[in-house]
Amino acid sequence: MKKASRKLILDAKGMERVLSRLTHEILEKNKGAEDMALIGIMSGGVPLSKFIRDKIRAIEGIDVPAGYVDITLYRDDLSRVGYQPRLKRTEIPFSLDKKKVVLVDDVLFTGRTIRAAMDALIDFGRPKSIQLAVLIDRGHRELPIRADYVGRNVPTSRNETVDVMVQGEREEWKVLLNQNASGKGE
Repeated sequence: MKKASRKLILDAKGMERVLSRLTHEILEKNKGAEDMALIGIMSGGVPLSKFIRDKIRAIEGIDVPAGYVDITLYRDDLSRVGYQPRLKRTEIPFSLDKKKVVLVDDVLFTGRTIRAAMDALIDFGRPKSIQLAVLIDRGHRELPIRADYVGRNVPTSRNETVDVMVQGEREEWKVLLNQNASGKGE
């Protein structure tokens, strides 16, 4: 059996550069941060959305409303036998009505997580628009979903995984490609 190997895709400095570029792209497309809200998808999207929020504050001088969403109850695989969902918390302490919502996630893979997140958001209001910002797009879409803002495209095979490590201090953040892994998806 072949041993799994790990390849560094982004280190902390690389992630900072990519997230800074994404922030500028978001601001440019939206002509600033007015009527914008950031929603991170649990769990990897939450620290990334906080980084983007901090960058927007530094660039525009505006505190953009931010929250996070747990998509567990919106997943399309809840009916599978033996699946025991672990509920986390959703926190959106403001109205989404007429907001330009930027949904933030770490890895875009099949598109199923994003579909579930959009379903969850609609339960909280009627946004003017929903845009998607992802750190890594690894391909293999099963649903017709694409990101508006992509940090890095990383073509992968199905038996590889992408691990976005965003726990701890920002200096410790990194993205790894696990080759010859079990094939489970993000």
